[in-house]
Amino acid sequence: MTDPLKPLLDLEGVAAAAKSAQDAVFAVHRLPANLRGGAATAAEASVRAARASAGIEGANPELPAGGAVDDPVLAGALRVAETLESLLPTWRRAPMQALARLHVLAAADLVGDADALGRPHSGGGRLEMLAQLVTGATSVPGPVLTAVVHGELLALKPFGSADGVVARAAARLTMVATGLDPKSLSVPEVAFFRRVPKYLEAAEGFASGTPEGVRAWLLFCCEAFESGAREAKSISDAAS
Repeated sequence: MTDPLKPLLDLEGVAAAAKSAQDAVFAVHRLPANLRGGAATAAEASVRAARASAGIEGANPELPAGGAVDDPVLAGALRVAETLESLLPTWRRAPMQALARLHVLAAADLVGDADALGRPHSGGGRLEMLAQLVTGATSVPGPVLTAVVHGELLALKPFGSADGVVARAAARLTMVATGLDPKSLSVPEVAFFRRVPKYLEAAEGFASGTPEGVRAWLLFCCEAFESGAREAKSISDAAS
């Protein structure tokens, strides 16, 4: 069977960028603090990822001093972060179920009709194709598949609410599932948050489907993976 994503590796610079991103993330896993387990780094990375993801959507990413989170977007992103690890087995075998659960968690405070939670209303065949990719229909490197999952969900907006938070959470799951970031230590979301206009522009380019637009998105994501690895290193260094 032909690998539908293999042609992406022929786009100029993509294979090299994916290798560089993978090497950067692997290097973080080899740091002494993370060789011993990395739980502290992963926990902090998870919170930073959630805050950045909410910030991309326009929410205030700062955690309130009192502990109670009132912003519905930030609250949803944090709920997603808390549940992500437990969703990994579902993501590997039934991605559509995992996406539905992610939406329930992310949009619980945003959608008035509870029956609308977890129910995609657009995407159809492309969502099914994405699920096939996640469950083994491609052998491209982890950075490429992660970027495709992320970009497709941003383009499809399958739920009509909290789609960005869901897309970035699904990308985190893909990073773990593909072995790109098996301990979920890196924080590419921070890089996206720091460059929101470029992030949105690159995502639109991917959604256009043109070779140049897709290439620019893949390269942008690979840059973010490297930046996310640097963020993880700073977390590890602080914990050491």
